[in-house]
Amino acid sequence: MRRISIAFAVGCFVTQMASAADWPTWRADSARAGYTVDALPTEMSRLWSWHPLHAPKPAWPRDDRMSFDWAHQVVVADGLVCFGSSADGKVAAIDAETGILKWSFFTGGPVRFAPTVWKERLFVVSDDGYLYCLKLSDGTLIDRWRGGPADDRVLGNEQLISKWPARGGPVIHDGLLFWAAGIWQSEGVFIRAMNPDSGEVVWTNDSSGGIDMPQPHGGANAKSGVSAQGYLLATADRLFVPTGRAVPAAFHRATGEFDYYHLQENTRRGGTTAIVAGDLIYNGGYVYRTDDGSLLGDQVPGTVAAFPGGIVHGSSDVLQALAPVMKETKDRKGDSVTIPAHEVRWQAKDVPAGTSLIVAADTIVSSGGSRIATVDRKNGEMLWSDEVDNVAYGLAASNGRLFVSTASGAIHCYAAKSAGQPIVHRAKPTTEGAYARNEQTAQAAVEILKRSNITAGYCVDLGCGDGSLAYELATQSDLFIVAIDADAANVETARRKLDAAGLYGSRVTVHHADPADLHLPKYFANLVVSNRSISEGRGVVDAGELTRLQRPFGGVACLGTPGTMTVATRGALDGAGEWTHLYSNPANTLCSTDSIKGPLTAVWFRDVDLDLPQRHGRGPSPLFHQGQLFAEGINELISVDAYNGRPLWRFEQKGILDAYDADHLAGTAVTGSNICIAGDSVFLRNGATCFCIAAATGKVTATFKTPSHPDGGAAVWGYLACEDGILFGSTANETHIVRHAYLRADDHMQQQFSESTSLFAYDLATEKLLWQFNAKQSVRHNAIAIGAGRVHFIDRALAVDDLLSRAPARRGEEPKDAAVGHPTGELITLDAKRGDRLWNEQKDIFGTALAFSQQHDVLLMFYQPTSFRLPSELGGRIAAFQASVGYKKWDQKVNYRTRPLINDDTIIAHPSALDLVSGEAKPFSAPKSYGCGQLSGSKNLLMFRSGTLGYYDFTREAGTENYGGIRPGCWINALPVGGLVLVPDASAGCSCSYQNRSWVALEGSE
Repeated sequence: MRRISIAFAVGCFVTQMASAADWPTWRADSARAGYTVDALPTEMSRLWSWHPLHAPKPAWPRDDRMSFDWAHQVVVADGLVCFGSSADGKVAAIDAETGILKWSFFTGGPVRFAPTVWKERLFVVSDDGYLYCLKLSDGTLIDRWRGGPADDRVLGNEQLISKWPARGGPVIHDGLLFWAAGIWQSEGVFIRAMNPDSGEVVWTNDSSGGIDMPQPHGGANAKSGVSAQGYLLATADRLFVPTGRAVPAAFHRATGEFDYYHLQENTRRGGTTAIVAGDLIYNGGYVYRTDDGSLLGDQVPGTVAAFPGGIVHGSSDVLQALAPVMKETKDRKGDSVTIPAHEVRWQAKDVPAGTSLIVAADTIVSSGGSRIATVDRKNGEMLWSDEVDNVAYGLAASNGRLFVSTASGAIHCYAAKSAGQPIVHRAKPTTEGAYARNEQTAQAAVEILKRSNITAGYCVDLGCGDGSLAYELATQSDLFIVAIDADAANVETARRKLDAAGLYGSRVTVHHADPADLHLPKYFANLVVSNRSISEGRGVVDAGELTRLQRPFGGVACLGTPGTMTVATRGALDGAGEWTHLYSNPANTLCSTDSIKGPLTAVWFRDVDLDLPQRHGRGPSPLFHQGQLFAEGINELISVDAYNGRPLWRFEQKGILDAYDADHLAGTAVTGSNICIAGDSVFLRNGATCFCIAAATGKVTATFKTPSHPDGGAAVWGYLACEDGILFGSTANETHIVRHAYLRADDHMQQQFSESTSLFAYDLATEKLLWQFNAKQSVRHNAIAIGAGRVHFIDRALAVDDLLSRAPARRGEEPKDAAVGHPTGELITLDAKRGDRLWNEQKDIFGTALAFSQQHDVLLMFYQPTSFRLPSELGGRIAAFQASVGYKKWDQKVNYRTRPLINDDTIIAHPSALDLVSGEAKPFSAPKSYGCGQLSGSKNLLMFRSGTLGYYDFTREAGTENYGGIRPGCWINALPVGGLVLVPDASAGCSCSYQNRSWVALEGSE
């Protein structure tokens, strides 16, 4: 190895610094190196601490690749410490010497990135989609610029924000300012270069989000390119844009032209934190060349900072200094090549490390958890240490002071050691500057809450005035209030008063907009009110906009003067479909009746705290009923408001999905689901019990027990469905254990039962057993379809070839024993209420699954020939019967690789389509890229995984379209229902670098 020049290690450090003592941008410079020439004292003591009223509210609190807003990161210039807040949307400045607040400025959304300083100006981006330019000395607004094409808003990470949130943290290099807006590629991503003096736009790249390119999962392509989420970095030639959970993308700095983005090559790598050091960029524990983005062999997990001549790296309790070297190695052809690498200079153990890391002259500052320490850069000797109140995610050094930002929102300042006690500033609510008692407004709030019976959820206040009604509602309920006013002075007053009361950001946000032209997301409001209407009457609110905002299935508008208020409750949404069972309904059509059309665009997105089973475990699909979205985790069932993403209740069942938490790719594809909905109840089976749970409250209202097996033995509940007041179940065969479809997971497979010895039915009204049918052979759960007062199923011998005991030891090997085949069975139809046999057919009953069209009286028999399947799922054939009488209508050889979906008179069995009644082929083409999940459909849409979320709109000639940045699950988790497309996260266990890991709700065109 040989040492190389300092230029290799550190390309640009002080291109932005106003003076050596300043820390004018996140991590000090445009390379984000974390280095300053300004020295720190050897011994330090805490000078002051500043504690905000609200801790940071991160966008993605459970994803350690997305930690950009886990603390209030600071910049320091002209004696001021400046930062933004993700909790209340403010930018603030505090005195660097005393910790006293000097000024604050409200933006229209969470501020998730540190500002950047340029010539007495402060530039900062907000989730409201704007870049703000403020006067550094007093926070006065100089100008602002919108990043996206419009002021459309969504509920994003639980707050009302721009559809194009500005999450490309600003950077200035060589006299140009760079920033970006838009995190969802399909909405558009806008990367901009501006003159920071004049505000003139030098260039805009608005096309990189829609690039058709390889996706993180091998073999998958989609129209889903660059996202912008993280602090931008700039060098002499390139602009680097962090893209969320993936690696950064590179652009030509002078022109904005797209250079490279190696998404699929770095399928499991990436993150929002990156630094440039000379010819290398460090990101997510890996090192890449800046010229072409190629990956180097060295791994540098943890934190990194660069200084002239070297790199310092921290991980766990180990800190080490690295020198850049050139190393000789062999390429893939065996030829000798020389590549950049690292040589360890020294290593220090038992040093807090791995959380944050900077270098101040000859002193390294490192944090690990809540511990911080300084270390001699030359030899690794620890010089000083201290403990702070929480995890120390942010470090900055300026003018001989160290600033530490923690997860609580606190900022601690250290300076040369002194005998004095540190000053502690704690923000507290105050009556000074807040609201005087207003009896009319207080009584109006009481009346609104009483008459609406809505005390939680999202409330919109149209014409909020000074925010007094929002204040009263917040103090008297659990509502989160989104207040709107057309008067900028009212908005500022309301924000200041609510902030003084300690409610701004956590319970109320105030937005400047014309109530007649709001650009707000539709359907999200549980309650709509108007402070203005208290004095002027309900006529001040536009009726059409009022209805558009109201949540279907119970959203309330309560307007008018006290004593004469009118209440309007929104009912069911016209054309809204439901999804009450695994395959939409007990008939297994895989298709809702919803009328939503594309193109699709976001209405809300967020993270939901729910521990999910492995995506390869193919857990139960989410369900939707009357405005509620139900999803199941490893230990609980959760209900979420489908129109705004707010969790409603949780029903705990420890370990209920443990069997699905593995890479077997079996799960509900073989067992069927353990959850369904009917009427106002949710039914959840666990062991021998089925719980009847009130959908509105999550409380158990009844329990049902599995009857005995035909031989009298105790049984666990297998198949589950409910329709027309009848609860259907089966006694699972616990001895027939099928094999995995992907990786071995023998213990998990022992709890997945796919066949049953009998079917039974309970009357919900009386909770009495109506009937039990004992199978001659066995009933596969997939081969049961219910509808029109009938139960259709196949009684068939067990498929011996499916047994786990016959599976090969390793994937790709031949089975232990030769295949024996699967005998045909008997197709049987029973009366759903009485259990009487209505008809049966024994001739050539080949199928392993059934679906039923009540509209056309057709019963479909088929296989489930998916890419990961049991040996008995042969595929290649579909047959149809007249469901009411049992005669076979047609029997066709068909090329299909998914479960067939029934949409009116059409069968979609990708890549084929058939006429349901005649079996004749229909014209159909919806090409899709890789994705092991299944189709789900509605009247006009077909949803599927195609690299990212893919869809096909039957009403438009748009072909296969994508909503990029997320990956659907490995079975079913995209539901076109309720006037939306609901996509709960189903990526658990996936390390692929899709840019966002999120729950998403999409709306269509009107």
